[in-house]
Amino acid sequence: MATLRSHVLIDQSPDAVWQLVRDVPGISRWFPAIIASTGDQQRRTVTLQDGSRLEEIVVTLDDQLRRLQYRVVDGDLPITDHLGTVDVLDVGEDRALVVYSTEIEPADLADAFGPACAEGLEGLRNALV
Repeated sequence: MATLRSHVLIDQSPDAVWQLVRDVPGISRWFPAIIASTGDQQRRTVTLQDGSRLEEIVVTLDDQLRRLQYRVVDGDLPITDHLGTVDVLDVGEDRALVVYSTEIEPADLADAFGPACAEGLEGLRNALV
């Protein structure tokens, strides 16, 4: 299993950042590799730029910790195990550190998912300015 981690510092309040992250079906508004997303706070379907669809379930949506965790449970890619985690941390002075971690199997999918997550964090920062 491959483990990936990216982070970004955003000059916005952690609560403002969290409001965008916690909108589970709204991920396509800020994650460039996702061109469409639907669902609710427990489950979503995302469509990637290449047309692939992924079905995801929410594992954790914790407003106090500002943590979202989700798993890919079905879809067009040969994913056998997956856990995505987005943490929004308060670093003071109305700034947030956002850490995006992904565990994925098969490990060779990390080559695509790693850069996509890093771009997603840049998209998140851009969506908030």
